[in-house]
Amino acid sequence: MACGLQPLLHAAFSSPPRALPSRSSFLFAPRILPLVPRGPRVSRHLSPPQPRALPDIAAPAAGLPDVLADAFLTYPPTWSSAAATNLAVFVAGSPVLLSGLSASGFAAAYVLGTLTWRAFGSRGYLLVAAYFVVGTAVTKLKIKQKEALGVAEKRGGRRGPGSVIGSSAAGCVCALLSIYNVGGGAFAELWILGFVASFCTKLGDTVSSEIGKAYGRTTYLVTTFKIVPRGTEGAVSVEGTLAGTVASMFLAGVGYSLGQVNVPQVVLCVLASQIANFGESLIGATLQDKEGFEWMNNDVVNVLNISAGAILAVLMQWLLRRP
Repeated sequence: MACGLQPLLHAAFSSPPRALPSRSSFLFAPRILPLVPRGPRVSRHLSPPQPRALPDIAAPAAGLPDVLADAFLTYPPTWSSAAATNLAVFVAGSPVLLSGLSASGFAAAYVLGTLTWRAFGSRGYLLVAAYFVVGTAVTKLKIKQKEALGVAEKRGGRRGPGSVIGSSAAGCVCALLSIYNVGGGAFAELWILGFVASFCTKLGDTVSSEIGKAYGRTTYLVTTFKIVPRGTEGAVSVEGTLAGTVASMFLAGVGYSLGQVNVPQVVLCVLASQIANFGESLIGATLQDKEGFEWMNNDVVNVLNISAGAILAVLMQWLLRRP
């Protein structure tokens, strides 16, 4: 066994030692890499990304005053300018408007305001605004006393759509006749006169009624002159009648100062309003809420009243113009 291993051991130890690859040969030996097509060189010094501009949210808001100014100054007014101007007024004045109008009355008043501005511009609009302010003020006057007597306007004195429509129906008709130039230039002045007279009539009616309820010492039924309780349909009082006449004169004066009517037309407006209001008292005493006339409520009577005032003023002016 030993003799067999001896030649093997001799061969293993007698052969020269083999050189091991050095550590540096691994590090510096050339390596063959696969050929890959090179793309364009990209500089390592990249410029910083440009900041992106944010959308200018304030730009539309900044231009809104200019849009409203253009709508306000547009003459003659258009439907779009009237709607835009009226919307701005209603948004800005909503606290005041909602103190005298219900929500549905507010919507009805917006339609009236747009129609008024479209037909008569800022002057007609200011006339209606004066009517609203005075009418609301006298309606709120001594409201607790009126509520205790059961004669106050419903909803704490806030007018609903029926009252708005009933108060403005004749004025809206005159506005539409003016917008569509019915009768031509010869009738344009008459439609303005009818518009002013209708609101003089309604303000006179409102003020006489509300002042009579608040301060009237004695109220008389217009048909028999019997003494009746305050708030009775068809009843009149001295205090209320005088206040209503002054209110009609005031609003006709506003129309004159705005250049809508002249001095003789102021007289016609006041005269027509007083005749119409007397007729309204007669209807209230004889027909309103009576058997067979249940449909004739306060809103219907208002339409008849202001229509009569507008028609009377227009007819008197037309007769006076005839040669």
